[in-house]
Amino acid sequence: MSEKFVSLSDLTLSYGSTVAVPNLDLDIVEGELIALLGPSGCGKTTTMRAIAGLLTPASGMIEIDGQDVTRLAANKRGIGLVFQSYALFPHLSAFENVAFGLRLQRMPEAEIRSRTEAGIETVGLMGFEARKPAEMSGGQQQRVALARSLVMDPKVLLLDEPLSNLDARLRLEMRSELQRVQKDTGVTMVFVTHDQSEALAMADRIVLMKDGKIEQLGTPSQLYAEPATAFAAEFMGFENIFCVEGENLVSDTGQLPLGFAAEAPMLAWRPGGVQVGRGPFSGRVLSSSFAGGHREYVLDSLLGQIKADAPIETVEVPLGHNIDFDLPQSTALPLAA
Repeated sequence: MSEKFVSLSDLTLSYGSTVAVPNLDLDIVEGELIALLGPSGCGKTTTMRAIAGLLTPASGMIEIDGQDVTRLAANKRGIGLVFQSYALFPHLSAFENVAFGLRLQRMPEAEIRSRTEAGIETVGLMGFEARKPAEMSGGQQQRVALARSLVMDPKVLLLDEPLSNLDARLRLEMRSELQRVQKDTGVTMVFVTHDQSEALAMADRIVLMKDGKIEQLGTPSQLYAEPATAFAAEFMGFENIFCVEGENLVSDTGQLPLGFAAEAPMLAWRPGGVQVGRGPFSGRVLSSSFAGGHREYVLDSLLGQIKADAPIETVEVPLGHNIDFDLPQSTALPLAA
């Protein structure tokens, strides 16, 4: 693998006078599956559109495979793009949808057939070649869109929220399918998502974005276990984040004694890290939800709302009743201010 297969250098992206992404620097390795993750409006889709050539940067440079493509037309960049809506032609069969780009390039018919059949086989759709999009499931339509991009032999494959239109079962299935296709083909893949579980499950590296800037960049295990900021911690599931003042945890609504020495100015706990059923603190149950292997509580405490998970085998505490809880040192994440 070569470094800096895709390189964004001091990239500024604007819509009119509004700067959406200021001075972004990002290097993507050849053969890497990378996720652009963040909430709506963070700049992830804007960044992807710039790589694709659908948005001209206000300043900075985009390089792909050592070539400056900053001002190069989208169709000359060697980019494959899978849209959120799949953008399939409803009147064409799966085979003809996949072959469409090859026909535009006026390739010989034998090569079109060979590459199209190989693309369909790669995404596991042999036997579905004659079906039209309306006769296929959402997951099958997505595979057609994926094959249509892959047969063009792209240097980089971009996917915009690729799983958002699928139900929960198909999302899980297509996660592994996209990983398999990426590893089998070796294509450099960049996908945009707002779903942290999706990014954690699929990506080699995650680019977490906030307000057009990179908040944190690292492997899924790094972002999950070691979020560097309060924003990253909350996005990675540490939903209970409080300031530390002296020996107390402090929020806008009140404070509680910490019970141990903390050197960091902030501490955070995942719901699963909150001990429910015993402890020095008490909270009123605002909500209780069954979540398969555990029960999810929202508690009203002196610190405000506390989100906590309890083992499913424990007795459910009714709404409005009080429940004891603890915020243990062993599950606390120290955070910089």
